[in-house]
Amino acid sequence: MTQDLKTRRQLHPRSLAAQAMGKVDPLTRAVVPPIHVSTTFVRDPDNAYSSGFIYGRPDNETTREAESVLAMLEEAQAGALLFASGMAAATAVFQALSPGDHIVAPKVMYWALRSWLLTEATRWGLAVDFVETDDLSQLQAAVKPGATRLVWLETPSNPLWTITDIEAAAAIAHAAGARLAVDSTCASPVHTRPLTLGADIVMHAATKVLNGHSDVIAGALAAREDDAFWNRIKTVRKGQGGILGPFEAFLLLRGMRTLHLRQERQSASALALAERLAAHPLVARVLYPGLPQHPGHDVARRQMQGGFGYMLSIQVVGGEAAAVRTAAHVELYKRATSLGGVESLIEHRASIEGSGTPCPTDLLRLSTGIEDTQDLYADLDQALRAGHG
Repeated sequence: MTQDLKTRRQLHPRSLAAQAMGKVDPLTRAVVPPIHVSTTFVRDPDNAYSSGFIYGRPDNETTREAESVLAMLEEAQAGALLFASGMAAATAVFQALSPGDHIVAPKVMYWALRSWLLTEATRWGLAVDFVETDDLSQLQAAVKPGATRLVWLETPSNPLWTITDIEAAAAIAHAAGARLAVDSTCASPVHTRPLTLGADIVMHAATKVLNGHSDVIAGALAAREDDAFWNRIKTVRKGQGGILGPFEAFLLLRGMRTLHLRQERQSASALALAERLAAHPLVARVLYPGLPQHPGHDVARRQMQGGFGYMLSIQVVGGEAAAVRTAAHVELYKRATSLGGVESLIEHRASIEGSGTPCPTDLLRLSTGIEDTQDLYADLDQALRAGHG
């Protein structure tokens, strides 16, 4: 129905994403792909579906177009799949495993998925061990050859921003007969492409920076090989009706067209804020992999390109009470859950995650938007001072 750029293999991903793979609507010649909302499609006289579309639950043209852009960005040879949420995408990977399979996952990771693994994975007959995956010796010790089927990483990890060596973790997983999946939400394909480092699957909460406008709930998976496991994930999405709707896919496609611009701005601003906050008298510690003193800095320099991401956390002098008061006094930052949007957000994560959280109580998580960097710093500075007043 549409035509790709003929020279797309010679173009930078930035150019391909900006033009949504260069597709032009053949009917109107529109440069913005139309939204295909039909849920059903006409059969041919011989009862076949020559268009390739049968019904809206397993497939949709607008969703396919957004998937093609993500697959290009991640260099995913097997393609990408979009889901109705990040949790739907992540859990589809675990649901594609078999009862009795063993999983290794990070101790510090996206809280909702960690909770799901703790409470629901056993219902599927899965066994899960949580380790500090940035410590490769711990990861090696946790993997059980012949039993471990999946190693799940999150790097940078939310909200402590630890860095795990993807290439080394892939070698450990593959030697044991396991697959490696990486939640790369907080890196984005602009900075890290896990599949090129040996990962088998990459996952995104596409609600976040891939969309970038805080108006879509979406999830995504991309794969290196079109193997039986990837096809099992496709079956899970089809059977459970987890596909992303066409309007949401359209908005996500719109967001990915400016991903490189936003990420370049957000990452540069995050680094500048981290450097200045590290010298602030009311900040006890800054957690950001772009800082040389960060424990994972050297690995981050090796596997992240063009920046260290848009997320950082600060630990506030004065403990939990001072941190909560600081968040209460921001004016430009928004006190809200989520991350990756064009607006900057701040959140006291320990109180959100509740009992059992590995998050320090003096920690504030900062999602860096595209506002003026000096304005963001000035807002944090006055909030920190007000929080200690």
